[in-house]
Amino acid sequence: MSIEVGSVVEGVVSGITNFGAFIELPEGKTGLIHISEVADEYVKDVHDFLTEKDKVKVKVVAIDEKGKIGLSIKQLQEKKADEPAAAERESRPSFRAPRSNFGGRDFRKPGRYGASSASFEDKLSKFLKDSDERLTDLRRKTDSKRGGRGSRRFD
Repeated sequence: MSIEVGSVVEGVVSGITNFGAFIELPEGKTGLIHISEVADEYVKDVHDFLTEKDKVKVKVVAIDEKGKIGLSIKQLQEKKADEPAAAERESRPSFRAPRSNFGGRDFRKPGRYGASSASFEDKLSKFLKDSDERLTDLRRKTDSKRGGRGSRRFD
């Protein structure tokens, strides 16, 4: 049986590190289960879930061009545990408001700088006027806090 992405294979834990566990696979190959792929819950220490020489079933997640094999136990567990949860989710109504891109703004509609029938020059002049007003307000506020123009000095 060849090792391909998506296949499920059985292997033996050959080493445990702080970032995951190395698994000895068939055909003498070795793969790594990253700490984030060990279990569905938060994994602080891999030793809490695996010990050396344990036999484990893993899913092959990735094989890169250097031949490194990425494995996952978590993705095998999700399939079994996720099927009833998916049916439950479909039966519950969703109360979340639909999300849109750009923070909920629709840039195709006329907005702050005039109606869509206004010319580009009109929109630009309105934008420049608003921008100047905001900068003036900002300067006034920051200068007074820094002791710049407009603040009282005691000699």
